[in-house]
Amino acid sequence: MPTTFIILVREYYKKRRGNMFKYILKRLVYGFLTFLIIMTLTFFLMHSIPGGPFDGDALTKMPPEVQANLMEKFGLDKPLGEQYLTYMNNLFHGELGISISYAPRSVKSIIVSEIPVTATLALTSISITIVLGILFGIVAALKQGKWQDQVSKVLTTLGITIPSFVMCTLLIYVFAVKLRILPTMGFDGPKNLILPATALSFGSIATLSRLTRSSLLDVVRQDYVRTAKAKGLKNSVVIFKHALKNSLLPVVTYLGPLVTSLLTGSFVVEKIFAIPGIGREMVSAIGDRDYTMILGLTAIFSIIMIASFLIVDILYALIDPRVKLDS
Repeated sequence: MPTTFIILVREYYKKRRGNMFKYILKRLVYGFLTFLIIMTLTFFLMHSIPGGPFDGDALTKMPPEVQANLMEKFGLDKPLGEQYLTYMNNLFHGELGISISYAPRSVKSIIVSEIPVTATLALTSISITIVLGILFGIVAALKQGKWQDQVSKVLTTLGITIPSFVMCTLLIYVFAVKLRILPTMGFDGPKNLILPATALSFGSIATLSRLTRSSLLDVVRQDYVRTAKAKGLKNSVVIFKHALKNSLLPVVTYLGPLVTSLLTGSFVVEKIFAIPGIGREMVSAIGDRDYTMILGLTAIFSIIMIASFLIVDILYALIDPRVKLDS
């Protein structure tokens, strides 16, 4: 009997490993198709907006011959369909083109020089969100109906409803203007990270806290938790060893949207705090109609977001054996 059981277990995990490979391959195909759709929509929507990269007051005063040479240099004189095919071909060969605003610098060199700043800000915000969001959610669930839970509800509501740019303004006013203890601009050291990381993660902390609270409250009502309590186990052991582990499964699914939220939020935060990252460059590129920069940054953001969702899907499938890998 034990031998038969061991054989069945081995066959199950062997089959699951094979299904996992198919599961990952299918997600990669979906991710690639999503990337193509994002880049195609961005390309044509970008060109459909009135105006162009050479429509500024100073540029319109240039001789028509100079403008024609610039259009030819950046390939903007060709039919739109030909521009699209040329760009996608260059993109899949790793070429992002020359920035119109920063010529002759390439888009790739600008991204390489500035993405570490955005990555530092994003990773700091993610760490703050995960630690504080889960902690506040646990406290609110364990103290359900008490003042700790009520305070958590108020802060959660504020975090979800207050936009990041308003939070930036409030933090600057309190800690930079009134108290004068934190800097408001640049990226010269750890102190420059405090205000932007707090503003960027505030809303995500609220969402994760509410998610953790509701998930933990649902788990503590399960039969196996009641059985653990009936056996005389300490409440802390029941919560942290049995209930918390399973209640965090839904939290894993939030990591993908969390990365997306923080990356898109970095556009505004980096612009307000004058942080030299790719989020600020995206805002500037849209205003300047820098087509190559917009497309290059869109490609980078899309890859990061798609990769984060793929990793979350794989982690969830590994953590929870109930996930069907053939779906």
